[in-house]
Amino acid sequence: MEEVYILDQTFENADFSQIQRGEYEHCIFRNCNLEYADLSGFSFNNCEFTGCNLSMAKLCRTAFREVIFKECKMFGLHFNECNEFGRSFRFDGCYLNNSVFYKTNIKKTSFIDSKLIEADFTECNLSLAIFNNCDLSGAVFDNTNLEKADFRTSFNYSIDPSQNKLKKARFSLSQVHGLLLQFNIEIDKNA
Repeated sequence: MEEVYILDQTFENADFSQIQRGEYEHCIFRNCNLEYADLSGFSFNNCEFTGCNLSMAKLCRTAFREVIFKECKMFGLHFNECNEFGRSFRFDGCYLNNSVFYKTNIKKTSFIDSKLIEADFTECNLSLAIFNNCDLSGAVFDNTNLEKADFRTSFNYSIDPSQNKLKKARFSLSQVHGLLLQFNIEIDKNA
């Protein structure tokens, strides 16, 4: 299949059959259904996905450079299989449950008002990342670089300080119990 180069186009209510393999630059994808799509080898540069369903899409060598995802359903994505060169994205109001970021270098990434339930951040570089009002229930942080990351408004996380780099990371006092769960310490929230 011949690859295409698409610049400055908007795709609305499209499905995968309407999107050709290739490079997309400054494009907008609005309410598109890419569930189970094979996006392997695609390149998205300075693109925006709004209200799209990308759940379970294949991302082998997919390039996401300066991409914004807004209010997207993105269950079970393997961001660890993406092209590493220039990888940069932001998530706003997204559902990233069961997504895998294993060993990815995504420092300075913003996760805003998103659900990251059971997401895997094992051995990930999330230094300077922002988790603003995110649900991190069951998210895995193991040997993860969280230096200077901001968790102050997020909740339901469980992070073992002895297994992760947390230098100058920011947490709220009301959620600090998420750093102590593995020590089996009882915290009286009323005291």
